[in-house]
Amino acid sequence: MSSRTAPARAGGARPPAPGPAGPETLVVTKGGKHVGAHGPAAVAGSWGRLENRPPSPPGRVLGSGRQAGPPSAGLRPRGGCPARRDHLPPVFFHLVRTPCVTMSILYVSPHPDAFPSLRALIAARYGEAGEGPGWGGAHPRICLQPPPTSRTPFPPPRLPALEQGPGGLWVWGATAVAQLLWPAGLGGPGGSRAAVLVQQWVSYADTELIPAACGATLPALGLRSSAQDPQAALGALGRALSPLEEWLRLHTYLAGEAPTLADLAAVTALLLPFRYVLEPSARRVWGNVTRWFITCVQQPEFRAVLGEVVLHSGARPLSQQPGPEVPAPPKTATQLKKEAKKREKLEKFQQKQKTQQQQPPPAEKKPKPEKKGKRDPGVITYDLPTPAGEKKDVSGTMPDSYSPQYVEAAWYPWWEQQGFFKPEYGRSSVSAPNPRGIFMMCIPPPNVTGSLHLGHALTNAIQDSLTRWHRMRGETTLWNPGCDHAGIATQVVVEKKLWREQGLSRHQLGREAFLQEVWKWKEEKGDRIYHQLKKLGSSLDWNRACFTMDPLGPALPPPAPQKLSTAVTEAFVRLHEEGVIYRSTRLVNWSCSLNSAISDIEVDKKELTGRTLLSVPGYKEKVEFGVLVSFAYKVQGSDSDEEVVVATTRIETMLGDVAIAVHPKDPRYQHLKGKSVIHPFLSRSLPIVFDDFVDMEFGTGAVKITPAHDQNDYEVGQRHGLEAISIMDSRGALINVPPPFLGLPRFEARKAVLEALKERGLFRGVEDNPMVVPLCNRSKDVVEPLLRPQWYVRCGEMAQAASAAVTRGDLRILPEAHQRTWHAWMDNIRDWCISRQLWWGHRIPAYFVTVSDPAVPPGQDPDGRYWVSGRSEAEAREKAAKEFGVSPDKISLQQDEDVLDTWFSSGLFPFSIFGWPNQSEDLSVFYPGTLLETGHDILFFWVARMVMLGLKLTGKLPFREVYLHAIVRDAHGRKMSKSLGNVIDPLDVIHGVSLQGLHDQLLSSNLDPSEVEKAKEGQKADFPAGIPECGTDALRFGLCAYTSQGRDINLDVNRILGYRHFCNKLWNATKFALRGLGKGFVPSPTSEPGGHESLVDRWIRSRLTEAVRLSNQGFQAYDFPAVTTAQYSFWLYELCDVYLECLKPVLNGVDQVVAECARQTLYTCLDVGLRLLSPFMPFVTEELFQRLPRRTLQAPPSLCVTPYPEPSECSWKDPEAEAAMDLALSITRAVRSLRADYNLTRIRPDCFLEVADEATGALGSAVSGYVQTLASAGVVAVLALGAPVPQGCAVALASDRCSVHLQLQGLVDPARELGKLQAKRSEAQRQAQRLRERRAAAGYPSKVPLDVQEADRAKVLTTHCPLSLAPPPAPTDRSRAQEGG
Repeated sequence: MSSRTAPARAGGARPPAPGPAGPETLVVTKGGKHVGAHGPAAVAGSWGRLENRPPSPPGRVLGSGRQAGPPSAGLRPRGGCPARRDHLPPVFFHLVRTPCVTMSILYVSPHPDAFPSLRALIAARYGEAGEGPGWGGAHPRICLQPPPTSRTPFPPPRLPALEQGPGGLWVWGATAVAQLLWPAGLGGPGGSRAAVLVQQWVSYADTELIPAACGATLPALGLRSSAQDPQAALGALGRALSPLEEWLRLHTYLAGEAPTLADLAAVTALLLPFRYVLEPSARRVWGNVTRWFITCVQQPEFRAVLGEVVLHSGARPLSQQPGPEVPAPPKTATQLKKEAKKREKLEKFQQKQKTQQQQPPPAEKKPKPEKKGKRDPGVITYDLPTPAGEKKDVSGTMPDSYSPQYVEAAWYPWWEQQGFFKPEYGRSSVSAPNPRGIFMMCIPPPNVTGSLHLGHALTNAIQDSLTRWHRMRGETTLWNPGCDHAGIATQVVVEKKLWREQGLSRHQLGREAFLQEVWKWKEEKGDRIYHQLKKLGSSLDWNRACFTMDPLGPALPPPAPQKLSTAVTEAFVRLHEEGVIYRSTRLVNWSCSLNSAISDIEVDKKELTGRTLLSVPGYKEKVEFGVLVSFAYKVQGSDSDEEVVVATTRIETMLGDVAIAVHPKDPRYQHLKGKSVIHPFLSRSLPIVFDDFVDMEFGTGAVKITPAHDQNDYEVGQRHGLEAISIMDSRGALINVPPPFLGLPRFEARKAVLEALKERGLFRGVEDNPMVVPLCNRSKDVVEPLLRPQWYVRCGEMAQAASAAVTRGDLRILPEAHQRTWHAWMDNIRDWCISRQLWWGHRIPAYFVTVSDPAVPPGQDPDGRYWVSGRSEAEAREKAAKEFGVSPDKISLQQDEDVLDTWFSSGLFPFSIFGWPNQSEDLSVFYPGTLLETGHDILFFWVARMVMLGLKLTGKLPFREVYLHAIVRDAHGRKMSKSLGNVIDPLDVIHGVSLQGLHDQLLSSNLDPSEVEKAKEGQKADFPAGIPECGTDALRFGLCAYTSQGRDINLDVNRILGYRHFCNKLWNATKFALRGLGKGFVPSPTSEPGGHESLVDRWIRSRLTEAVRLSNQGFQAYDFPAVTTAQYSFWLYELCDVYLECLKPVLNGVDQVVAECARQTLYTCLDVGLRLLSPFMPFVTEELFQRLPRRTLQAPPSLCVTPYPEPSECSWKDPEAEAAMDLALSITRAVRSLRADYNLTRIRPDCFLEVADEATGALGSAVSGYVQTLASAGVVAVLALGAPVPQGCAVALASDRCSVHLQLQGLVDPARELGKLQAKRSEAQRQAQRLRERRAAAGYPSKVPLDVQEADRAKVLTTHCPLSLAPPPAPTDRSRAQEGG
């Protein structure tokens, strides 16, 4: 590297530095007057040797404008060698020939590793993309050289530097420049707390990350003496990364849900380590940091500056400096001498390393290489032969770390084989009285065609957690599985398969043969959904599994009663006999591709802002939407050629117009009462009708009326007795129209009608029109409103009954906010169209009657008298004969070809699965059910219909409570969509998947090629490294932890990984505890204390009592985040971080009575803690529970049927113990903070407690041993009241009654600490001054957004604290350190 050392520039200025070689300087001047400077401590080192790659181009300014001249023009470094463009970040490739003398200028280093300059450039990019730079000026131009000395009254400082216009402010230093360039209002997510959080992380990046990153990277690049210990430098980097790793375990970004200045500062600080030091194995250790780093550098603003960030592969020699070779200038004798010394030291170091490698390791260290191979938990699998259904062998040694593959193996088949999920388990029959009660819930039946996505996973995680909790409480528990036949979806899938494989349509094949193909496909593919449910650990009673078109269930051999189909037929016949179901011709949502009516939930609404071309199935060219076409109708009998101009978005429907409507009070048309207009293409006149529905202010105030193809027009036609003329058949071809339009497809007719209007001089114009286009979510066809005879359910009376049930409180809907939606839907409900023109589904048990008797006239389809229903054709024949007064032999029946809406059979699900209308034990015991849990998006489509049909057909509500969870969206708040590439298979989260694996899944989907590429980009942005293996337990726990009542869930899959680490913590804690208990440990018969418990034993029992209370309370209130938080906090922060640490000296001590009490308490914590977690994490808790000894021989065989901890069992609340340990933990935090401030990592300094009263002193003495253990302190002594504090101590407040004094004499350098204090004080003064000037600027209150003003006020508070308030702990610490020195 020394060969590239450059001589000093003319004028004594060195080349621009890529990093802080000395103090980073902030200098503020105004009009050339020096205002002030500050310099926080930065890394000292030989950055000068890195500065000269490449030298700065002279006099070149870079901006975002168009390129003027050749890109390389003028870019020549000293020595005559052209500069290499690949050295420069991508932003440097737009050059303008403007000298660096106008506008605002950002001076940066051209070096690709100059991370302070990169930080400023990325901030500038965000300023361009946002509302402009935060300081309110224009976007600066970029200059690849330091400012000329003639422009500044002092020597050029380190880069970056920002000149805010000639004679304006000068700002130096990456922190200050980036903050000014960052867009206003985007420094944090808003609010003073968020702004402070951003500032804290920025400060941490500057003072901790940059020194550690440079310390680890520069020796590897050969820029520092190789005598430095590389491992020590990497260790320092690891310590700096630890807070980041912990914070990012549960956060996507450092502050908020999008990158902030905090992320910018930390990412740029870590650029060098990720590029040159951190190998793949190290990045796995810092998985959360790596995930966050990759996420940030993939943001467009980062990519625009950094390009593609290539992470260190480990294969490239670290001493090899990346970048092209540049001819070096000749070196001086002094430089050559220094290089020779460095080479000599490097050779000695390498020789020493080689010698150590050749020496055989000591005998006791031989196993160490094996441990390195166990760092990746993914390789640990359960390989013992265990036949399906037999219990897993847990007698062997626990693996070193948690592995989902190992833990989840073999348990589910054993649970299922043992019948743990059946309500009959442990009792003679389900009808046997149970004082604990009954819990019954049916699964929202997933579609047989589909595979689970994260929305299903959330539903099942919540439902299974509730089911397991109720089962463990001893209730007779049934969670009933089932699968929906999914009429349209299944038929579409099989039709595509049939066409792809055989080139046949279903009509060519015939109905019966086609249905055989569907059943064949169902038998081959239909069980995939059940496999996924089992993989999720769902504790469903599979013997009761139902398929909405299947016999009783897969457990029963044929012939079995058609339970669900029988219920569907019975329900239709009963409702038809009562007149609730009727036949009528009305407008329906029609899919021309499917040739069927579809429900509202199967219609997607695509919003258009104006003219848009859309692809429509069956049309080669795209079709125009989003325009309003105006045309004229001539008034009949008008001598003045008067016309009425109307407008429409569907010009082809004018062929079905039957009238023109205007408002009764519109003065423009009063003279046209009783008049008509002439249709230009048809031999009919259209009356002008007056109706209040017309908006006089919209367009011309005249509206064309097409009753057969628009819902509003249909209602107008009904009021005025207008004929409804259908002009489209079921395939979308035009009918009942004259040539040349007859037979044209609807969107070809659109163009033909427009041309014909132009030819006749009736076209008046076209304009963009925002509109919503209804699309069939199955076929992507444009939905057409068509008049068709269909079967309908009268919903008025049933809706009133359902609404009243909620009003009375008989049915609870949670969260209660959804009750308003419920009542609104029930009060405005319309009759329900239940027929579908499909072949796959429950064929409607209705028959059209033809009577062979001249006295009975032939019937028409809409005439309900000619339709009869029956449970069989014979029953229908008897009904028809009775209705028409003829003998049955004169009746001919034709069954309706249509099938029932899938939602009709789903609405019967809560009682049809138990054999209704036939009585059964299950029906009497489990109906009505206890709970219905589902997403709020199907509150009307499914929940309301179950309630209405349940009340109507059984006289009972189908369940007593409805809990509606939020909808899962991706990390950016977008709806899950295949075309966005953000639909995630839960199995991919459980097992992990590479980015290529995600891409391959897209290729096997039904997406268009253009959508596939878009989806790939989405996957690459969200999962650049794929999805890591998280395991089932982590997924379930994470989903439940996300659930919050009343809002959607923006799920970042990477956060689930944090809960896998939690599983690993459980694993290691239990493994440690089992070693501490010992092989001969025998738990006491009860969990009650033995009477000799220590303070920390009493404390952990008290905290366990609180966790039990919060868990049960949360389950009862459906507050799942409260439950997961209570359990997570107990295990991680109380059991692992505190109790186990305090236990280590006790278990190794000589007092066996105290040790035995501790072991019993530890066992109780494990036993109760695992039972608490079991509903959320069934696999890992079962694995660990089976390794614990049992209290009694009669203990249940499995954790899933072991009683759930209840407050009555765990009643060990101990306020005194909690108060004492709270003081101990406060003291521990204070000591740890002081140790971190003074970098006392390997020293155990003495600690003195200064207390305000004797009671606090007594508590301090009682907990001193725990503080010594937890804080790694030396002697912990309580000072007598009024006693002087030993000299040389730093002080921190543990509480308002206790101060902590840490002995630093002889351990730190007082002068250095005082320097740090003074530097921080100076920095705070400069920040305060800058904020005061900004807030005092003219127009600040009116021009600056309120959230920015609020953030500024928060900054003022944070900068004034160390200046104007009483001395806080940190400055006081250092002052006392100086005094004692």
